[in-house]
Amino acid sequence: MTSKIEQLDADRLTDPTRRKLLLGSAGAVGLAGFLGGGIWTVSAEALAEDLPPNKLLGFKGIAASTADEVVIAPGYRAEVLISWGEPLVEGAAAFDAQGNNSAADQEKQFGDNNDGMSFFPIDDNHGVMAINNEYVNEQYLFAHGGSKATSLEDVRKSQAAHGVSIVAVKRAGDSQRWAVERPSRYNRRITANTEMQFSGPAAGHPLLQTAADPTGRKVLGTFGNCANGKTPWGTYLTCEENFDTYFGTHQADYQTTAEQKRYTLKVSEPERNWPDYDDRFDVAKNPNEFNRHGWIVEIDPMNPTSTPIKHTALGRFKHENAAVTVAKDGRLVVYMGDDERGEHIYKYVSKGLVDIANPANNRSLLDEGTLYVAQFDGDAGGTPLKGTGRWIALEFGKNGLTPENGFRDEAEVLIFARKAAAQVGATRMDRPEWIAVNPHDGRAYCTLTNNSKRGEEGMPLNAANPRPNNVYGQIIRWDEGGDATAASFTWDIYALCGNPIAHPEGVNRGTPNITADNTFNSPDGLGFDKAGRLWILTDGKYSNKGDYAGQGNNQMLVGDPLSGEIRRFMVGPKSCELTGITFTPDYKTMFVNVQHPGEEGDSHFPNNSPRPRSSVLMITREDGGVIGA
Repeated sequence: MTSKIEQLDADRLTDPTRRKLLLGSAGAVGLAGFLGGGIWTVSAEALAEDLPPNKLLGFKGIAASTADEVVIAPGYRAEVLISWGEPLVEGAAAFDAQGNNSAADQEKQFGDNNDGMSFFPIDDNHGVMAINNEYVNEQYLFAHGGSKATSLEDVRKSQAAHGVSIVAVKRAGDSQRWAVERPSRYNRRITANTEMQFSGPAAGHPLLQTAADPTGRKVLGTFGNCANGKTPWGTYLTCEENFDTYFGTHQADYQTTAEQKRYTLKVSEPERNWPDYDDRFDVAKNPNEFNRHGWIVEIDPMNPTSTPIKHTALGRFKHENAAVTVAKDGRLVVYMGDDERGEHIYKYVSKGLVDIANPANNRSLLDEGTLYVAQFDGDAGGTPLKGTGRWIALEFGKNGLTPENGFRDEAEVLIFARKAAAQVGATRMDRPEWIAVNPHDGRAYCTLTNNSKRGEEGMPLNAANPRPNNVYGQIIRWDEGGDATAASFTWDIYALCGNPIAHPEGVNRGTPNITADNTFNSPDGLGFDKAGRLWILTDGKYSNKGDYAGQGNNQMLVGDPLSGEIRRFMVGPKSCELTGITFTPDYKTMFVNVQHPGEEGDSHFPNNSPRPRSSVLMITREDGGVIGA
């Protein structure tokens, strides 16, 4: 029997207005001939015929850019909605361009380095946005311009710039443009010192208990907030990623545990020197504090007095985002990537069913369920760039997760999810970042951003991660046959990123849907719109030379999931990452984040600012139409 997905592909293949040589359809992922020696057998020229335009991608692709400005497709405008340091909470101080704002000021201002975000509508003209503030650029945050904190005040200011900003917005007249609403009861900051609570199987466990919280159920703060998710009942999921970089100690004889090493803790050289002034982050004095971070946190943006919840059932690792979908039987499914070289892809399946009519009934769905990890196998027929896979349950007592292998209970399985994933034989991936689910066919897509260590000892090549020294990354996808709770899946590579300019031949030119006109590296952010367009955002190298010649600054592209065609839609200013994507319900306004512009000291974004400032962009069409159409 022909599946719905296969029929969709067949319909597209027989459409006379489509390209004669499709660039990456589900049935032709290996069409480039990823064969012995890694040489493509279909030329880029053969795929560059001047044929009718793509019906799904209704805009003209643009060239790469190295300018210190936002460049966007013709017919679109990009405007700044809000930037780091702008007053948010009532009584907040104005942003000081010389860096003289205090920690107390920053607690009421929009946070730094905004990343993942979601839009929550109130009505047609009002909404609330939850926006992650992942980390800070110290040289711009501190008036002294140094790369390290030099006082407790500096640390408190840094902690206040982390976390999440909840921002009320309102439509500007009858246009598709929006503005921040001040004052608003919804506006608030959630920082590295906001009180939260644990829930789920590990809540209260001895490994989460500290002197400040002997119950193991209350925790201060969230930081390293990378990407996000949105629940069907209207709450926001923020994901803690590089939490290890905030912990350390100067105790000379401190011995890092095997579990701490598994989360790449470097006690003598933390990226941020919070432990110098805040004992909470000194692992010698508070070793269990380290275990209290690396979780997914649920926030109710519509209830300013609500307490954020860290859901331990979703596992502890360097969470990138949380792609939430409802399975056909009504259970909640959350796909998650662990963003580090050689780490894994996870799936959580709830025990209970989603109840849209009664949102309060859904809160336990993130506490009672099963966490799985993915194993990707090569195709039995030897077809390149595709294969099969299965989900392995991370349940205490099963699949080797036993006391003999170092797990005493389910809480330890979740607290040390990386160790559990390795124990059950999960596939080590090339830095799993964002995951997004196609609303039309249920396929899940994941950006594997890069892995310069692939092919070295401990990370051999495998079917899903086929290139050594993978500097470009790839986008992988899997199909569970329309059932997100399925135990098995098929997978293929939607795009093996590369650079035909620097590498006209060989594996580093990429699959044929990567051309000189759209070449990019390090896909990171990912999201679908209602029509099924796949929006791809990059966080990679922007030197524009060598392996990266002609790729310019980081960028946003749009792909057709069925044909594989990809077009460049927008390019960011110098030294930035483009990240985070959310839409208004009518899809006529899109919001995207410009993160860490000028991290190399080469930007004055936005508006010729003395200190470059991470900002939320508002994207609209000049004719008021749907974005991308």
